[in-house]
Amino acid sequence: MSEISRRDCMALGLAATAAGCAPVDSFLDSLAPGPHTAPDSLDGLARSKGLRFGNALGSGPSGAPIRPGALPDTRSDQFDDEKLRALMIAQCSILVPENELKWYALRRTPTGFDFGRADKLIAFAEANGMAVRGHNLLWNRAKYSPPWLEAYDFGPNPRAAAEKMLRDHIATVCGRYGKRIFSYDVINETIVPETGELEQGAFTRALGPDVVDIAFHAAREAAPHAELVYNDYMGWEPRSEKHRAAVLRLLERMKKNGVPIDTLGVQSHIGSNSRPNTDPAFSEIQEAEWRRFLDEVTGMGIDLAITEFDVNDRGVSGDFATRDKAVAALGRDYLAMMLSYPQLRYVMAWGMVDKYSWLQHTAPRSDGLTKRPCPYDESFQPKLLRKAMADVLRAAPARPGMKASL
Repeated sequence: MSEISRRDCMALGLAATAAGCAPVDSFLDSLAPGPHTAPDSLDGLARSKGLRFGNALGSGPSGAPIRPGALPDTRSDQFDDEKLRALMIAQCSILVPENELKWYALRRTPTGFDFGRADKLIAFAEANGMAVRGHNLLWNRAKYSPPWLEAYDFGPNPRAAAEKMLRDHIATVCGRYGKRIFSYDVINETIVPETGELEQGAFTRALGPDVVDIAFHAAREAAPHAELVYNDYMGWEPRSEKHRAAVLRLLERMKKNGVPIDTLGVQSHIGSNSRPNTDPAFSEIQEAEWRRFLDEVTGMGIDLAITEFDVNDRGVSGDFATRDKAVAALGRDYLAMMLSYPQLRYVMAWGMVDKYSWLQHTAPRSDGLTKRPCPYDESFQPKLLRKAMADVLRAAPARPGMKASL
């Protein structure tokens, strides 16, 4: 560790453990199972161990900037699909809007907010007994910011103007939803994976590394009840070494500066994320190094959450049965390892049904077939990944401090 000593981190961790994550645990404990949630649902199995399970859901055209190599996003009918809504109600107790709370969706101009699509999703969650995660208060990457923000003139005192805009945005979003949102991804992805440096978006250019501190303090002021999360996609692949190290440095700095962070959001987009389309294998795994990373994080008193789980099979050859078997095996191993950490309180999928996965609109498979990253196929039938997820939840150790409920 680089900026604070291991002994300092352990002291911080003990202090945080003494303080506990009682507000979040109490909130999750208060969520009664929905009327349609069965004990053998994914959330029902999670609840039996004091965990919770949820999923991302989108509503309407995303308005997202096109990723390099992305295909057109045609998933505008997600929320309109009655079968998808029913699956969410049956399997989940947490919902996170996929894109609707991001800057490019909320703020098409500097002066206005459009909460319509986010409101619709949150109302649906509440009507069906689901908690809501807020994703996100700042996606600190220039290419995913609204174009007006990257071109914005902060005037003669850019630091003060940028801080005011950021604080006002956070206060507006958190103020609108109050305790209706129990957890916020305050900062999403502020590390350049290839270099370990901070992304140079509009706010970073004006505020430097203080953008992180300011955002978290503003979120604590605006939502004192909420779990505050730093969310990123560092992983267990060899190509993620600089990314992991930089996230650790960021978390160390936050702890040293008294920044109110509760949880590291581990996105968990695992699988064929770095291999060419013709490679038959998944990305390589550094499990021992990954565990050391998680040990360092939890040693600082920071909790863990799986925030965006799916398994990309872009580089796996074979028919659906072969690919599904490989996806299930990798998903089982990953989730079992992650759930061995008692600091992990809930698991969020980033898509329940293959045809609605964001991965269908990124780099395609070389054979042109659809990807199979989710627990249910295009016909809403459970796949081997769903069984693997259920098996891992059944075998998971009970969470200390949280009630098991059915």
